[in-house]
Amino acid sequence: MTRRGRSVTLMVHRDGDLSSRSVRLPLWLVRVLTVTSVVLFVAIVVGAAIYAPIVRTAARVPGLNREMTRLQRENSQVTELAAALEQMEARYEQVRAMMGGDLVPTRARSYDVPIARVLQARAPGAGRRYETGVSVPSHWPLEEPGIVTRGTVADAGPGEPHSGLDIAVPIGSPIRASGGGTVTSAGRDVEYGLFVMLEHLDGYRSMYGHASRILVQVGDTIFAGSVIALSGSTGRSTAPHLHFEIIYEGRSIDPLSLVQEGT
Repeated sequence: MTRRGRSVTLMVHRDGDLSSRSVRLPLWLVRVLTVTSVVLFVAIVVGAAIYAPIVRTAARVPGLNREMTRLQRENSQVTELAAALEQMEARYEQVRAMMGGDLVPTRARSYDVPIARVLQARAPGAGRRYETGVSVPSHWPLEEPGIVTRGTVADAGPGEPHSGLDIAVPIGSPIRASGGGTVTSAGRDVEYGLFVMLEHLDGYRSMYGHASRILVQVGDTIFAGSVIALSGSTGRSTAPHLHFEIIYEGRSIDPLSLVQEGT
């Protein structure tokens, strides 16, 4: 490379050739190319120094997202477990109260659902006799001891109406037909869960709700005392119990007006 005046000459000679080639560049162009090269080199170095941490951070983002998703899922599970534990504790207190752990009634408040009375439902004696054929519902629907936690509350009564008896009894207890009749309905209801409806003599019907298993089908003819279902806590229920209801000519009546065995 040689300089002539205000220009720079670049000479290119290939090995073995007898002649050389030369390129003359203005000095100002050489300076511009030199400065540009330096600027580009510095820009590349600075860009690499700045961009490298960004690349490392971006590479960590998928892992951070997965970790956040896992933590959110675990937090949701902890929340669900806490709610389930709280619900189980509330149900335990209800069962404890229903089974006689706390028989002293608290002062009723205006918005409480009224409880007609709390009574011990005794299992009938071994000498009980059932009628054959179709009959009026007059027998206690359980053979296990239980507690009537809620009685019949008429539509015109204070608080929420209640059309039958709620009898606390362990899950899986046999539910017996209160009278002989025909199964007119059996299945699942939002309110009463698994239920069985029987039609009896003289306009009487009986209903058994919150069962865990149904043992009869629609159309079956049932004698009094036949096991038609097993008790449970299906439907709108906070603890295992049987909802026992008697309907006369389309209107719910107090089952204790007909059934005296268990009281």
